Amino acid sequence: MNTKNTTSIFVDCHVFDNGFQGTRTYIQGLYSELLKKKDLHFFLAASKPDNLRDIFGVHSNVTYVKYSYSNKFLRLLIDIPSIIKKNKIDFAHFQYTVSPFKRCKYIVTTHDILFVDFPEYFSFFSKILNSFLYKQSAKRSDIRLTVSEYSKEKIQQYFKFSNYNITPNAIDATFFQEYNKEQIIAEISKKFSLKKYIIYISRWEPRKNHQMVLEAFANLKLYKDYQLLFLGNETINNQEYNKVFNSLNDEIKKQITVLRNTDFETMLQLLRGAQASVYPSLAEGFGIPPLESVAAKIPTICSNKTAMSDFTFFKEYYFDPFDQTDFNTKLLKILEENHDSDFEIMAQEIKAKYSWQKSAEVLYELIKQQENC
Repeated sequence: MNTKNTTSIFVDCHVFDNGFQGTRTYIQGLYSELLKKKDLHFFLAASKPDNLRDIFGVHSNVTYVKYSYSNKFLRLLIDIPSIIKKNKIDFAHFQYTVSPFKRCKYIVTTHDILFVDFPEYFSFFSKILNSFLYKQSAKRSDIRLTVSEYSKEKIQQYFKFSNYNITPNAIDATFFQEYNKEQIIAEISKKFSLKKYIIYISRWEPRKNHQMVLEAFANLKLYKDYQLLFLGNETINNQEYNKVFNSLNDEIKKQITVLRNTDFETMLQLLRGAQASVYPSLAEGFGIPPLESVAAKIPTICSNKTAMSDFTFFKEYYFDPFDQTDFNTKLLKILEENHDSDFEIMAQEIKAKYSWQKSAEVLYELIKQQENC
């Protein structure tokens, strides 16, 4: 347990109770590094703490805590204040929204405020509620973090907070590991009946632009040689995708697979087995999946909008997600030509630029500064 010689950090890890998303990757990467700081004691909380233990492991400076409530508002109003008081927490780290009852110093990571610039992709209620909650949460927090220059600029523009520090997302070292492609393809073929396929890893929302991939798959007649795999949970129904999908004939539909609620190992295996990876999202606060794809040496094309415009190493593998012709051209490019050496170089650039260790050091220094305030 923590002593008076250690600083106690509570981390809201409820996102680990569900499928993969950027905030989960962020917490996992950041705290896997911070756990090495033995002058800090961590209280990681979720409804399924055993999942957290499997991911982060057993450490002398980590305590796993089980939430009593799965409801977001009950968790913030009742669960978290109680845990903070009981364990005499020094700092509590939240993603986007903090508990209204402040009993310690707060850290908040505001990954993005996309609903401000892209209101058409969010419900009216969520825009109003999130705008209020995110701004108030930032106002109440002692340490304010975000993940990209793009998000920092937007937060400063709309919320008028200039003292945000950037702790960028990074890529887990597992993605860079060598693997036997042919062996993985054989295993995937046996388990999922997938052989030669294009993959898009993302949760489902209108801004994720799944229909662009579907349009290309059908119009370029890629279904004659490839399968299409969508991997990710649904958060907001994408009616435009449904419209396009329902217009397709059975020959095309049978070549399309949608998988949800996969674990990390399954996701990684499916990524490694792919012939190509695409990321046509229209708006992101960061955008981790295309970097993970490149790290795994998968030919990848990426949207050039919002925070993804920082990924300048994509160069000719960038495309405009509002331009179907541009997407089709770039997709054919990575399917029909060998660009292995390009992606090897890009993987090394990503490894050098994005580091969880660097992001963890930024947060660690900020915590130490706040301790002395």
